[in-house]
Amino acid sequence: MAVQTRTKIAKLDADKFHGLDREALIRIYRTMFLSRRLDDREIQLKRQNKIYFQISSAGHEAVTAALGLLLRPGVDWLYPYYRDRALCLMLGVTPLDTLLQAVGAKDDPASGGRQMPSHWGHPKWNIVSKSSCTGTQFVQAVGAAEAALYYQDRPKALAQAKKAPLGQYVSHDADEIVYVSAGDGATSEGEFWESLNAACAKKLPLLYLIEDNGYAISVPVEVQTAGGNISKLVRDFPGLHVAEFDGTDPLESYAVGKEAVDYVRQRRGPALLHAHVIRPYSHSLSDDEKLYKTAEEREEEAHRDPLSKFSLFLVREGLLDQKQIEALEADVDREVRDATDQALAAEPPSVDSIMVNVYSPDVDPTSPAFAAQPQFHGAPKTMVEMVAATLSDEMARDERITVFGEDVADASRDENLKHVKGKGGVFKATSGLQRKYGHDRVFNTPLAEASIVGRAIGMATRGLKPVAEIQFFDYIWPAMMQIRDELCVLRWRSNGSFKCPTVLRVAVGGYLTGGGIYHSQSGESIFTHCPGLRVVMPSTALDVAGLLRTAVRCDDPVMFLEHKHLYRQPYNRSEYPGPDYTVPFGKARLVKEGSEVSIITFGAIVHRAEVAAAQLEREGVSVEIIDLRSLSPYDWDAIAATVRKSHRVIVAYEDMLSWGFGAEIAARIADELFDELDAPVKRVAAMDTFCAYQPKLEDVILPQTEHITAAVKQLLDY
Repeated sequence: MAVQTRTKIAKLDADKFHGLDREALIRIYRTMFLSRRLDDREIQLKRQNKIYFQISSAGHEAVTAALGLLLRPGVDWLYPYYRDRALCLMLGVTPLDTLLQAVGAKDDPASGGRQMPSHWGHPKWNIVSKSSCTGTQFVQAVGAAEAALYYQDRPKALAQAKKAPLGQYVSHDADEIVYVSAGDGATSEGEFWESLNAACAKKLPLLYLIEDNGYAISVPVEVQTAGGNISKLVRDFPGLHVAEFDGTDPLESYAVGKEAVDYVRQRRGPALLHAHVIRPYSHSLSDDEKLYKTAEEREEEAHRDPLSKFSLFLVREGLLDQKQIEALEADVDREVRDATDQALAAEPPSVDSIMVNVYSPDVDPTSPAFAAQPQFHGAPKTMVEMVAATLSDEMARDERITVFGEDVADASRDENLKHVKGKGGVFKATSGLQRKYGHDRVFNTPLAEASIVGRAIGMATRGLKPVAEIQFFDYIWPAMMQIRDELCVLRWRSNGSFKCPTVLRVAVGGYLTGGGIYHSQSGESIFTHCPGLRVVMPSTALDVAGLLRTAVRCDDPVMFLEHKHLYRQPYNRSEYPGPDYTVPFGKARLVKEGSEVSIITFGAIVHRAEVAAAQLEREGVSVEIIDLRSLSPYDWDAIAATVRKSHRVIVAYEDMLSWGFGAEIAARIADELFDELDAPVKRVAAMDTFCAYQPKLEDVILPQTEHITAAVKQLLDY
């Protein structure tokens, strides 16, 4: 941005500029100008219909460029948001990189053309792939910061992470920090407050930057934030360094940022920078700021434009003259022009690449490699006992594994362990693990499900193997955004650059008297609908051992559904099958052979089907039972084989009759195996209008043995 003043180059007083030399100051301006020019070029390309979307960083360039001098690419870990273009440019992202993303090119390093522009991501620079969701990055950054402290104390875990798939991108430095940024509007999200609570409680090396341009799209800050000032609201968080400043001034931003960065690097706790910036352009090209900003507001913002202010500063201080500024800007324009030409000529992704990186290309949990033979020993264990035994062996094998959630530790206060038995989960599924492996590997979290899953994502992104517990399936919904829009698709949206192989253990299902509608839900179909997520539900203690071990050794996120009613049943117990026993995902279990009717089921219905089959056998009816046990993927070959064998099929499941998981199985059988059927597919499931039950209504609402028996007889009479 040229100015009219010419001046003689003066000797620089470095102390006056917080230790920045002339080259650094010029680099800041060049990066700011480059960022603005890329915004302008993308806007032009969007109007020419050569790109599909644009969201600018205009007005945010000063503070983000300044912080780019303080953060270390490839050492620190970064969760930037979409207005951090200048930061990413300062750290190593090139203009071509940004424009390849804008055109959706195959060689876009952020996502391979899979995401919208300005959704930064680059494994070389530790810039973690950003989604479009607002505020989800906060709790993931907490998990990444926890990994920083974990690796510092456990070098063996770091060595194991480096040997795992994508281990080339696993790194740790003694004074690394994690950076996370967002606009002022994102501080209204619950994850922001959850992250502050966790970061301050654990004194994490986490640097927040809140870039406050006064608007969340069209909603002004005083409507978003009580009192209109986020830093005033958070000042009383213990150990949180808070600074509020003019984010349009790169020197002030650098000075304030340096103090905060030093605070975090010294492991004194987290810091929050509240930068007041401007947004001279609309929120995006899908927005028109003139509809809600007055001309006076826009004029006032123009007077605070960081580019015009800083170029004038450089001239007045004698650091550049008019001719030099014009030459710098011309050089930037050439760079942007060349990058644009290359980006517009870049090859788009092929259509058939859409399925690449949905799941791990390195570890296939459905393969025969996971079909191990059990080596039985010891007394029979229940399902809940098998959870603890399996996790214990896996934690001994792999130091990357952490176990956390609500109430999972034996006792959060270590000194209490001398005097108490210990809890280990409300169902005792993790009992004894903290005593054996320490409070840094097994720990309780605040009651915040989104934070539990988000922190797991951040840890897994950095190479750890978190096993997180959601105490009851009924309370999983606050974490839905983190699961569906983050956990499942991180590998896909980053085109394989990042991953989060987390295990989510969830207690699920009904058949427990007194559970009511908030301790009885079984909504597995919702999560089997999530691409990238593996979903399993064992019905026996033996399958708990085999499937949980596969889940831990898998390279994909896994939702491990543990039916509460089955935890302590005597009929599904098993001796321990040994520390290397695994069961492949997508392989059903043949519970009982038969020839006249097939029952396809899973979870708590398996035993009810066995009881029904025994009754029917006494009446001369031969029933085959298939326990799917793995729901995504599921074993279609086993289903097809049993249908072709019996020609009559019942799909029995606990969830809703309409839109339940069994409905999909029944529909596919009718679609692909219709000619094999001697009677219509019959479904036995929960009543349509209920998602759970009251104690005295269990027989009416949830599928029981007699319902299965009646359905079999209906098919035989057809």
